[in-house]
Amino acid sequence: MAKKQDPKSWKLATKLVRGGTRRSNFGETSEAIFLNSGFRYESAEVAESRFNGVAPGFVYSRYSNPTLAMLEERLALMEGAERCCVMASGMAAVFASLMCQLKAGDHVIASRVIFGSCYYIITQVLPRFGIEYTLVDGADLGAWQKAFRKNTTAVFVETPANPTLELVDIAAVAKLCKKAKACLIIDNVFSTPLLQHPLKLGADLVVYSTTKHIDGQGRTLGGTVLGKQKFIDEVLLPFHRHTGPAMSPFNAWIILKGLETLELRVARHCENAARLAEFLENHPKIARVYYPGLISHPHYAIAQKQMSHGGPMIAFELRGGKKAAFRFMNGLRIIDICNNLGDAKSLITHPASTTHSNIEPKERARIGINDALVRLSVGIEDIDDLIADIKQAL
Repeated sequence: MAKKQDPKSWKLATKLVRGGTRRSNFGETSEAIFLNSGFRYESAEVAESRFNGVAPGFVYSRYSNPTLAMLEERLALMEGAERCCVMASGMAAVFASLMCQLKAGDHVIASRVIFGSCYYIITQVLPRFGIEYTLVDGADLGAWQKAFRKNTTAVFVETPANPTLELVDIAAVAKLCKKAKACLIIDNVFSTPLLQHPLKLGADLVVYSTTKHIDGQGRTLGGTVLGKQKFIDEVLLPFHRHTGPAMSPFNAWIILKGLETLELRVARHCENAARLAEFLENHPKIARVYYPGLISHPHYAIAQKQMSHGGPMIAFELRGGKKAAFRFMNGLRIIDICNNLGDAKSLITHPASTTHSNIEPKERARIGINDALVRLSVGIEDIDDLIADIKQAL
């Protein structure tokens, strides 16, 4: 029943709605959910040929599954990647992208401002396996150059970074990685797949928490790693298949449906965020606003070079420290206090006491995560209602 078309020739909106779709002989319009764990074979010979890779087909849902395969193909089309592997959570994707290629004696470089769980993996987990690390100030290209060693295997970057929205020049760091033959991994979750394209800028791998804007409605956990087919097939997939961070087929189906409206939702997220950032920057009770779309952002030039919009995330500091931040958050009537992000609903959190509380206070202060800082994930509500809510809470 399949029509012969090249999905790569489609525009983005069409890829997000139809990419990767596989229909059964029932001819369903909405993608089917394959909730089975295993698959039967017509013969022992067929089973052998699937396990040794001679014949195509599914063998076990920990490896892959028709619903997961649809999602992986659609995500790869969206990102412009050769191959994709989905996993149970964003952190599973981050961990797998690193550990699948590292061994004792290797060295990893990471930007200093990263999500608390990523910080924990790099500074606490990797050293247990004899893997060294160096943290650098993301915007300091000289620091990046000095950080490379002969044993540098991987480089991990969040840009915009969580929670301060620090930016890293992806193309510049990619050149350094190519010279050192190190794998550049970009966590692109804050910019979403629509606003920044790390693979085109020289990155080797892109990781997402699909929990965020890709699902976009707070329903599922999920993650994905995208890159070259050779790396995914030969390096990542053996690690993934034997360590078991598989995504649920049901979650894959939910995320598939989320992709259908991703472009529309991100446009509204960004429109709202830009308006809110301007409002906050001009409010007397706000000490500082971090938003890549504002000229006041210290890395505005980088944003203009590698992002198509300022994005859906804002961070800002209130005058009065933690007490003022908590009083403000508690006064909100529409915006929810929640450590998640990328939801249709606007969500706010206090990073120093939640998402980045595992980082030592001195290090938090060094990277700009102070007690006055809050992070706002801007939703798709009416902008006038959001502004009114923030105004009354301030």
